[in-house]
Amino acid sequence: MKKLAAFLILAVLTILFFIPLFPIISFTETKTNNPQMYYIDLRKDAPFQIRFTHSIHRTDVLESYEVEDGKIKMISMEYEDVAIGMPAHAEEGQKLTYEDGKYKLYSNKMVENFVLYVGDINMDLFFYYGGREYNLKKTLHRGSSYMVEAKRVSFYEKLKGVRIVHGEY
Repeated sequence: MKKLAAFLILAVLTILFFIPLFPIISFTETKTNNPQMYYIDLRKDAPFQIRFTHSIHRTDVLESYEVEDGKIKMISMEYEDVAIGMPAHAEEGQKLTYEDGKYKLYSNKMVENFVLYVGDINMDLFFYYGGREYNLKKTLHRGSSYMVEAKRVSFYEKLKGVRIVHGEY
């Protein structure tokens, strides 16, 4: 009887080890034969932001997102200049405003994932979630691109990945 109980406990623990229970935002390398997954733990479906300094006009761009049911919803993008690479008008389903010297593009587009390129330049790239700041250039490789997605992973997958830690940099 003890052997059966030990076997059942071991079987349940093994199964739990591989069940995707943990919500994360993952950053998975693209365009590589051995992609590495980096992640930030999510406590609940909550908003997050990505702030980067535009490489050409050298002003900050702030993108705001929410996670809903395992998908990412782009809420808004705030920027100062409509020069190269920044939208000067709203597309269908979007709204563009201009206040206090800043453009704000509103959108409620849901996506499964998006690609984030980490430039090999000395410009900011920060991720904000849960009152914490994550300097992505300290963890992710410059010159690489990453698929960003909200998903659940198993304990095993978390062990294989790299946890991105917060802090002031």
